[in-house]
Formats: sequence, structure tokens, C-alpha cells
Amino acid sequence: MIMAKTDSFFIRKSVELESAAAFAQNAIDLGAYVDALGKAVLRIHNIAVQYSDPQAGTPDLTATTNAAADFQLTTQTQSDMVIAGDNKSVIASGRIVAYNADTSTGVPTYVSQDLDVAPQQWKSGYLIGVEQIYLGGRRTNLGWNENVVVSLIMECTSETLSKEAAMALALSQQ
Repeated sequence: MIMAKTDSFFIRKSVELESAAAFAQNAIDLGAYVDALGKAVLRIHNIAVQYSDPQAGTPDLTATTNAAADFQLTTQTQSDMVIAGDNKSVIASGRIVAYNADTSTGVPTYVSQDLDVAPQQWKSGYLIGVEQIYLGGRRTNLGWNENVVVSLIMECTSETLSKEAAMALALSQQ
């Protein structure tokens, strides 16, 4: 039986994407919330995503170009982007696609954002039983005139699990 221990709280993390050749990743320490032996786990209910430049503004694009930036949140460290259907460590993923129709460098004329996998799409959110999760991503090299920062705000609760639920969790996130 799953029992809530806390009201919801928020965990925040960012990763700076510098070039298409470089996959960037930052660990998120959940040790204060998750203790497998003590049966404490974390449930992520919602994720909000912000895409910005390093100064918290809109990232500039070069003249008349497209650009994209992708992120993923996983329960295991990765060396590159992974496919959610093939990798059961994926908690969430999404992307921004932008186009600058102007003939000079500036903020995008058109932007599309997609949160294609997210805890809020599941009936009960996403249960986490590991002490670290990983926010990673990559951006296209062409188009962006500056680095892209992907920031997540996760709405979470801390819960206690039974032995059976803990085993199911361990099997689902290997």
C-alpha cells in the first residue's frame, strides 16, 4: 500500500546545452527523499520546462535558420539521448524547435515546444526509487547563436512503499 508522507514540494535543476556535438548531463541528488532500504521513494507528479539563454532570456538564432534543443530526464546516467520505448530509465523528454525568419540574428520568430513524455501524463505520476536521476540534453549546432539552458521544476511527494511495491519499482527501472 502506498501512503503519502508529505505535501508536494518542488525540485529544480538546469543543464546548459553548448553544441550539437556535446551531450550535456547533470545529476539530481534525491538522497534526502529516497531510501530503498527504508522504503522511502519519490513520486514526480508534474514537470514544467523552461528553455532560456544563460542570462534567462530567449536564446537568439542566426538569421533565417531553424534550431532545436532536446532534453531527457532518466533514472540512469546516459552518454547521449535515448529512445523512451527502448530505455526504461526515461522519466520525461521533450524539445523546443525554433525558427528565425528575420534577416538578422535575434529571438525566434516561431517556437514550438513539446513535452512528449511526462509524469503528468500518467494516472499516478512517476515513482522514483533511485538516489540520483539525470537531466541531459543536446542542441543543434546550426541556428543557435548562444547556449540553450533547459530548466526543470518538478512537483514531487515523498512516500513509503510496501515490499511488493518496492520490488515492482526495482524491476520497472533497471
